[in-house]
Amino acid sequence: MKLKIKGTGLLRALLCVSLLTAYGTQTSAQTLTLDSCLALARKHNADIRTSQLEVLKAQEVKRQAFTKYFPQLQLGAFGYYAAEPLIRFGLEDIQSNDMRELLELIYEIAETSTDVKKELTLMKKGASVSGTVVQPIFVGGRIVNGNRLAKLGVEAAELQATAKMRDVMENIESSYYLVTGLQQKVATLEAALNLIDSLDHTVDVALANGLVTKADALQVQLKRNEMLANQQMLTSGIRLSKRLLCQQIGIEYSDDIVFEEPSSPSLPPLNFNKTLQPDSLRPEMQLLRINVEAEKLKKKMTIGEQLPQIAFIGIGFYGNIIKTDPSANGIAMLSLQVPLTAWWENAHKIHQHNIAIEEAQIMRDNYTNLMSLEEEKAYSDMVDAYMLMKSDSSALDVAQENYRLANLNYEAGNATLSEVLQAHALLLQAENAITDRRTTYVVARRRLLDLREN
Repeated sequence: MKLKIKGTGLLRALLCVSLLTAYGTQTSAQTLTLDSCLALARKHNADIRTSQLEVLKAQEVKRQAFTKYFPQLQLGAFGYYAAEPLIRFGLEDIQSNDMRELLELIYEIAETSTDVKKELTLMKKGASVSGTVVQPIFVGGRIVNGNRLAKLGVEAAELQATAKMRDVMENIESSYYLVTGLQQKVATLEAALNLIDSLDHTVDVALANGLVTKADALQVQLKRNEMLANQQMLTSGIRLSKRLLCQQIGIEYSDDIVFEEPSSPSLPPLNFNKTLQPDSLRPEMQLLRINVEAEKLKKKMTIGEQLPQIAFIGIGFYGNIIKTDPSANGIAMLSLQVPLTAWWENAHKIHQHNIAIEEAQIMRDNYTNLMSLEEEKAYSDMVDAYMLMKSDSSALDVAQENYRLANLNYEAGNATLSEVLQAHALLLQAENAITDRRTTYVVARRRLLDLREN
């Protein structure tokens, strides 16, 4: 009975270990699809996060500009202690002899009944607190234009973040198809190695029976070595491409990460409407428009520096800076400043802004034409890639049939081993070509969609 119980416990322990091992094996590999890579990039990509922080910075600048509408309040405190009074005045300081003699007589009479001293001292020590309020009334429109400029800054940061998101998503999709394309090439090469191994076995049998020469066997071995070298190159390329993709989506690289093979592209380019979106919807075009408006606002702010500036100033203080007993007081002032000599410098600044405005308008008009050409090129690239993909698909069918016939003729003794190997090389080349063309097509299609959607 004891042995049975111990055996049952050992069986349960082994079962638990096997289940844990199986669970760990299943969960150790992480499979990522294109959609999951894009979702991870939206959360973790460094460029996207940086562009979002730029938007937050622009919003803070806008809030800072809004505070200029409100009064500026400053509080201060002041205190001092002098070794000797700063103000000292006595009877000997009176220049008139008659007046001095009269005051000395009065002091001698009143000395015993009062605490009047022959010398007056002031500002030995003192302290005060003060507050200053400055409310701008008119500063040449610089506050209003500054707030408009800050608002444009937020809009520009948001547009840049949108463009950055688009570019990052496009790069990640390109990297994803690069990885999966290399994986497909590895699978194709492994299938080709299996064919070479099968052919090698056939050649070995034929060599043993004296049907082929040693040179034929060496040709097969040379072809295998070439494929093994290509396999190693592809493996290294996949590892580097995976590391790059992991860095783009913001996760740590691991050899256990598996990128799922995407489905074959089925959307034909001829279903796209060739009519392009208005250029005004592109973030780049809107940024150029904002650039023109910003230069105009900067010019207005420079003009405002030449205009009179009016502000209300209120000062209140409490303390005993001069008197012994503390007291409170306040002053209200209206400030008017008229810049007289700044017009010379500002005239050159205004001319500089006029040049900047003209430059921004030229860039805007020039980029409008460039964007139309860019979208047209993206459409042409996608159509060309699609047509070439269909052509490569037909070439693959021809290569497969050519390899099949070469094998049949070789078995029938009507073809040499070199012809079989050449047909096999053409088949491998056709399979890799269609993999590359598929990647080119999906990247071009993504580029066109991004240009139209944004």
